[in-house]
Amino acid sequence: MSLPSVLVIGVGSIGERHTRCFLKTGRAEVSVVEINASLRQAVAERYQVAQFESLDHALRNPPQIAVVCTPAPFHIPITTQLLNAGVHVLVEKPLSTSDDGIDGLEQLAAARGLTVSVAYVYRAFPELNAARELLHSGQFGPPLQVTVVGGQHFPTYRPAYREIYYARHSMGGGAIQDAITHLLNLGEWLVGPIRKLVCDAAHQSLPGVEVEDTVHLLARHVACPTAWSNTDPAPPAGASILASYAINQYQAPNEISVQVVCARGTVRCELHRQRLMWMSQLGAEWEYRDFGPRDRDDVYIAQAQAFLDAVAGIRPPACTLAEGRQTLGVNLAALRSAASGRWEDVMVDVQRPQ
Repeated sequence: MSLPSVLVIGVGSIGERHTRCFLKTGRAEVSVVEINASLRQAVAERYQVAQFESLDHALRNPPQIAVVCTPAPFHIPITTQLLNAGVHVLVEKPLSTSDDGIDGLEQLAAARGLTVSVAYVYRAFPELNAARELLHSGQFGPPLQVTVVGGQHFPTYRPAYREIYYARHSMGGGAIQDAITHLLNLGEWLVGPIRKLVCDAAHQSLPGVEVEDTVHLLARHVACPTAWSNTDPAPPAGASILASYAINQYQAPNEISVQVVCARGTVRCELHRQRLMWMSQLGAEWEYRDFGPRDRDDVYIAQAQAFLDAVAGIRPPACTLAEGRQTLGVNLAALRSAASGRWEDVMVDVQRPQ
């Protein structure tokens, strides 16, 4: 039996990683599309994969699966073109820079019976999956507060940030759309969707750009019903989970800490230590489970495996199109709030799968 064909569209930093990691699954035949000839040839030769100079050329013989790694404004039109060609799509985050065309995209995916998932990679981290299982087991009771703090020295990890999409909001750049969106999507996956927020953001340090590199955001989540056990009383009308998110892109330590305080215990993930921690008794010591060490590619390989499984009908997509749209609504509300200084409603109504 032949392996599924996977076309990676755009082979910058993340596109090259997807190329490498889909190959590492041993479950895919990979090819690439890239308009930059020298970059295309370098990646194709490095991984010994077929190459195409345009998407139209590649779609003369459509693949089964495509991974969209272009700048965010092109995600919706490219995904629409792929769905019309009968291709399952893993699309990089954020889903877009506006909600234009998303209604049609959802309708098209449903009508064609095709799988679409948004590549929020934290959903592939094993410690975060274990944390979600704990939270949704009900043993800690309803979640009450979420605190997420993180940062890294962005120039070390993306030295070309001045020359790529990151430098412009219109291309999906800045810390709101490029960095903290991962954490916002993570919070929504752990406890439920964000319905309102206020965001303070500024450019504090990164040379050569003007977009924000520091974000502080307060949010109100609506909890998933599965976060309550059968013995917990129903939440009062209008109840919400208070959350705070903070990130910068210039500190020396590369660290992210995620903590959810519930009615009967606390769950914490320290991603830089690849560790899950929990405590439910006053004065007790943290209990913990380590999930490392691992290579950075490992979670992207897991993400690729998960999407291949979703296409095969083995499990649902890790981040559905509807969930990606929800987080896009959060991104847009955060940008509005950073400009206005006011609380903003998230203008998306998504029925989350249970």
